[in-house]
Amino acid sequence: MKTVIVDNRISELEKYNLKKLDLNIILTPICKDISFPISGHPDEVICKVSDKLMIIYKNSTSEFIASIKNLGIHIIKSSNTLENEYPNDVALNGVVLKDFFIHNIKYTDPSLYNNILDKTIINVKQGYTKCSTAVINDYALMTSDIGIANSASKFNLDVLLLPPGDIVLPGFEYGFIGGSCGLINKNILAFYGNLEKYKFKNKVLNFLNKHNIKPIYLSDSKLIDRGSIITI
Repeated sequence: MKTVIVDNRISELEKYNLKKLDLNIILTPICKDISFPISGHPDEVICKVSDKLMIIYKNSTSEFIASIKNLGIHIIKSSNTLENEYPNDVALNGVVLKDFFIHNIKYTDPSLYNNILDKTIINVKQGYTKCSTAVINDYALMTSDIGIANSASKFNLDVLLLPPGDIVLPGFEYGFIGGSCGLINKNILAFYGNLEKYKFKNKVLNFLNKHNIKPIYLSDSKLIDRGSIITI
């Protein structure tokens, strides 16, 4: 059985629909060191380097860390302390692909940086890199950040650049596409919300179809940014 790591504030309907997919759920506790709207987002406090290695924020609860360790995952704690204001809250918010690591390297946590040196580093201005990027596969991405899109495209990654907006993130003007979804296996991308209610649905659906990815919807609402779904 696969496990998904999700914000502890997801709805009961979203939990129900994840369980219907035969997924075990680990809830990310609130991180009091960063701003409340994103304080439960998994991509703020965890970076999955591989199927067997994760970098986890050092001030995470022992229960949360143990729940992941118990799945046979090697855990390395972050070096830096996260803070409330950007960019001091993005140390673990990088995108890890098979051959690439995408982040604003200036702010990458040393514990994370030291474990991605076998990859080609794509340095970008956007610190909320994982929030901003929906990974489709190791060579295909969706983002509304033009800097990420331009930089990734130079390395022959297939990138769908979406207009910003039309994704809900309470406390902010809008959320990001990466925080609204996550791969639960190599061919299924789960969304918080329904693409039919997303202004740019046709662009997304065509891109997913191109890469043989099936979207599934955890609720029938507009897309909402709850932090990237991390699958183990």
